[in-house]
Amino acid sequence: MQNQYNKTIIACFTGYIVQAIVNNFVPLLFLTFQRSYGIPLSQITILVTFNFGVQLLTDLLSVGFVDKLGYRLCMIMAHVFSAAGLILLTILPEVLPSAFGGILLSVMVYAVGGGLLEVLVSPVVEACPSDNKEKAMSMLHSFYCWGHVGVVLLSTLFFKAAGIGNWKVLAVVWALIPLCNMFAFMKVPIASLMEEGESGLSLKELLHNKVFWLLLVMMICAGASEQAVSQWASTFAEQGLGISKTAGDLAGPMAFAVLMGAARTFYGKYGDKIQLDRFMVWSSILCIASYIGISLLSVPQFSLAACAICGLSVGIMWPGTFSKASAVLPKGGTAMFALLALGGDVGCSSGPALVGFAAGLLNDDLKMGILAGSIFPVLLLVGIFICRKVSIAGKIHV
Repeated sequence: MQNQYNKTIIACFTGYIVQAIVNNFVPLLFLTFQRSYGIPLSQITILVTFNFGVQLLTDLLSVGFVDKLGYRLCMIMAHVFSAAGLILLTILPEVLPSAFGGILLSVMVYAVGGGLLEVLVSPVVEACPSDNKEKAMSMLHSFYCWGHVGVVLLSTLFFKAAGIGNWKVLAVVWALIPLCNMFAFMKVPIASLMEEGESGLSLKELLHNKVFWLLLVMMICAGASEQAVSQWASTFAEQGLGISKTAGDLAGPMAFAVLMGAARTFYGKYGDKIQLDRFMVWSSILCIASYIGISLLSVPQFSLAACAICGLSVGIMWPGTFSKASAVLPKGGTAMFALLALGGDVGCSSGPALVGFAAGLLNDDLKMGILAGSIFPVLLLVGIFICRKVSIAGKIHV
């Protein structure tokens, strides 16, 4: 029975690779857009916020149509939008009166795909028959990291070999992955998230659940803690530390993604032997320390090392919160996954936006911008302790 769902799980793993492409390819081109199209850093910041803002809106709207249209059709749509946005990125900036408007419209298209993937992939894997769903969930989220690594490494090698000026060719190549995975989702079996005759919690029931709100805040902080550094790592390495783009991409965002993936893979393998709360507490403390190191260390190599360590520290935050939610609210259904994805995307949008905004106020000083972003892991740490305190009081069991 489980074997027939192996292809489904593999397709879901690839789905998270697609999401990694749409979230992390364009940030490698921030300075290229700035130089080629004359777009100021303040507008570049909008691209990050807009991407996750559209994903956030998609998460919210999906509550009303995913169950009606079905997971298969929505999965196919997600991959079509992802591929179309990447392809349009190579066309619209040249044909529209405003290059920035063309980039923004392309980002909007692939962001719809990314938002749908965020909502759909986790519940599809959760519904697949599995001996240990927590491990499967953690391994699933690790593939986002490995996709991030692949995007940075292969893009960097391509730019080194063919030149950054040929980035449009690479954008089309990346678009082939969602196109191929789209055909996979036309055929793979997709199980129901609920048992026959059962229904998930309604939106109203979720919104009246205090545990859900606590988990939602934690998701916001998890997304912000991760993306505040991840989205700016390449630009920070180039502009803030004065090193080459190739070295910056490899030592910054790629090292970040490798260690984030390692943390998730580690938990995916040994999660049944590790107390999740304790792991998340120490990860949050390490995350705060890494933010401080990125911002205040004067030696560039040490700041880059702090960027990488930040990846290790945030690895457990997103899948760990999902695991808590699945255990505490097993009947959360599509609405729960959609709203948690929405919360994560709120964080993914607000984290980089706060860093960019704070940096802009301080003469484009990204170090100080990242220091301002440390508020998110601090709040996550507070949330974990509140969650633990309520649990000890016997009001909830997490």
